[in-house]
Amino acid sequence: MRFKGIFFFIILITLISCNKKAAYIINDGQVYGTFYHIVYQSPGAKDFHEKIKNNFDEYTMSFSPFEEKSIISKINNNEPVIPDSYFVNCFNLAQEISYVTDGAFDITVAPMVNAWGFGFRNKENITDGLIDSLKAITGFRKVKHMNGYVIKDNPEIMLDMSAIAKGYTCDLIGEFLADKGCENYMVEIGGEVVARGVNAKGKTWSIGISEPIDDNLFGSTELNAIVQLPDKAMATSGNYRNFYKEDGVKYAHTIDPKTGYPVQHSLLSATVMADNCATADAFATAFMVLGLEKGIELANQIPEIEVYFIYADESGSNQVYNSDNFKRILTN
Repeated sequence: MRFKGIFFFIILITLISCNKKAAYIINDGQVYGTFYHIVYQSPGAKDFHEKIKNNFDEYTMSFSPFEEKSIISKINNNEPVIPDSYFVNCFNLAQEISYVTDGAFDITVAPMVNAWGFGFRNKENITDGLIDSLKAITGFRKVKHMNGYVIKDNPEIMLDMSAIAKGYTCDLIGEFLADKGCENYMVEIGGEVVARGVNAKGKTWSIGISEPIDDNLFGSTELNAIVQLPDKAMATSGNYRNFYKEDGVKYAHTIDPKTGYPVQHSLLSATVMADNCATADAFATAFMVLGLEKGIELANQIPEIEVYFIYADESGSNQVYNSDNFKRILTN
């Protein structure tokens, strides 16, 4: 469906307060094959990093397909397993968003994405027959949670929660910090962000959205926009590394779960703001499948989200569409 990795630049100038009772703690590291950056005002200057890392270990054993004994791996390998509450909650939300987006978001699309390969490097191997076989094992309606188990219509169906699990994990870590008495915090995992309260300067957390650039090996440092995230969550799908040009037109590397083929539209980046990051994460993926026009149409029907789309015009230049309420949090 997509490869994630849009780079957010967290605008943090003063991170440590002179008053230890109001200290801002910084925790950095890696999880799910990407980086996390967490900043929080901790009561009594207590550092919760070890507990946070323990939590990450728990979530990894729910969502990581690279862990042989994880819940998702056992489901994919058709081993009997009763999913934990993390997996069930995330799975149910994923299915809800799949229905709302009519399958543009689909956690069963992994075999299609794997068949094409990163950057479509395997496209010479793609045939209509192969796509037909993959479509037979793709579709969110072919999986369900019933009687405590995830039931698959076909044992070859594979689940991949990567397009929602990082956002959901941001939500979980935010809830953990809130339970510990942290009123002001920012949690970012691989570009998905949850922000509450204010930063160490007493201002709303500032989050940057990268300009899509397709000729940079290490990531774009140019910002397309900076937003003030007011007690909300935000996620972006789309990456300069996942663009390609065909007949002079720029496209994003996105597979449509319904057709099994790359989408043919000019939407390069979809940023979604919502009350929780799992929702923002999943909708950002869906919009990259739907494209600009259909994405705008759907976004206007969902009052709980706001969107910021970067797309290529007919000349190949990047343009922006943003919903009215998203405009209110832009700083430039």
